[in-house]
Amino acid sequence: MTKWFHSGRRRDLCALLYDAGELRAQSLKNRLESHYDERIDPGSFYATLRSLVESGFLDRRTEGIADVYALTDAGERALLDHYEWLSGLVDGPTPSEAADLKD
Repeated sequence: MTKWFHSGRRRDLCALLYDAGELRAQSLKNRLESHYDERIDPGSFYATLRSLVESGFLDRRTEGIADVYALTDAGERALLDHYEWLSGLVDGPTPSEAADLKD
């Protein structure tokens, strides 16, 4: 996994964009706050977006006065790689099943 994906917020932002295709920054922030059920500091939020753009995982374009974000191919690949890894862990044997396999 690439270093930028160590942050849960980064992964969650990418997952929201994977689902929606593209979103305005404020819509992204609102959806994330709704999911977390808490307010996100705007400075921290926009720093996360900036980092993802600078790393090549998000594209940013301006639409009127709003910034609109979308996953790049690299961002989608990283998200799907993480999903595959996580699915293997979650869909794998439960701890008790794994212990039975060792016996």
